Amino acid sequence: MRTFIVANVTKHPADIVRRAAEKFDCSRQAVHRHIQRLVEEGALIESGKTRSRIYALAQLSSWRQHYEVASSGDEGDIWMRDVRPQLEPLATNVMGIWQYGFTEMFNNALDHAQARTISVAVTKTAAASEVGIRDDGVGIFRKIQAALGLLDERHAVLELAKGKFTTDPQRHSGEGIFFSSRMFDCFSITSGSVSFSHQAKAPEDWILETDASGGTTVRMELGNHTSRSVNKVFKQFTTGDDFGFTKTVVPVRLAQYGDDNLVSRSQAKRLIARFEKFRTVVLDFKGVALIGQAFADEVLRVFPLAHPEVELVPLNANKEVSQMIAHVLETSK
Repeated sequence: MRTFIVANVTKHPADIVRRAAEKFDCSRQAVHRHIQRLVEEGALIESGKTRSRIYALAQLSSWRQHYEVASSGDEGDIWMRDVRPQLEPLATNVMGIWQYGFTEMFNNALDHAQARTISVAVTKTAAASEVGIRDDGVGIFRKIQAALGLLDERHAVLELAKGKFTTDPQRHSGEGIFFSSRMFDCFSITSGSVSFSHQAKAPEDWILETDASGGTTVRMELGNHTSRSVNKVFKQFTTGDDFGFTKTVVPVRLAQYGDDNLVSRSQAKRLIARFEKFRTVVLDFKGVALIGQAFADEVLRVFPLAHPEVELVPLNANKEVSQMIAHVLETSK
């Protein structure tokens, strides 16, 4: 019951007692005893009186540290010495996700950002923990934009969403951001004028326009009692015992520019770039109102003819998009 209370009190601060009583088919008095225990332990805070009482999660800890890149040491040392102690004690599977996500994102800042300083912040409640990593470097989306000659920083998000992209292929596989974004309840990267976020409970990734200054900020949040694990996430997108990264889910709408519809072959070519690195590509059409014949033809006929070893799987297409997909597939027979 206490786990339920902690997990749901943020969404239901004023009626958590009623909801817990209904969930466990018990009296309000029984729920109150558990809540008072959580208040005494410092996990919850309460305000108001009697029926107007409101409960909220208490912040159990907050920690922040700044590192000079030239003398910071590597991500493994910082994880073991500084960050891990701020998150303990958590279950082995949860700590495994935190170790993977933190070391991957901190290493990215060390190796790619051209930063002078990196800041790390850790906050923890009874329900979840959050880690933020901010550097003062060139900005991740701007760097990808320059490396690929893209017109807009937002197009860089599409490359990250696919996975297997890195500006330094000799030293990195390009898998760290993709897998990290799938491991956490909430994962976001904000840099320059763009913010990319992925949430475990949401069906699609988001791109938001921001007015952030230089550098890159990564934010990761994870429930303290999640059943997710590093291996479980790997198995969703990999095959074989060696965890070969063979499957990706691509939000098609990330290929759009502003309110433009997806109609041209150039937009399609931007979308399908590097698809040949995977065995299966799930094309998530969530949020795409319509696609043009040329766009659909390039993606669903021209690319499969050139790469028959890659399986393309359309998903979440509305009626208009489904009709265009069906038309192109029929003409390709």
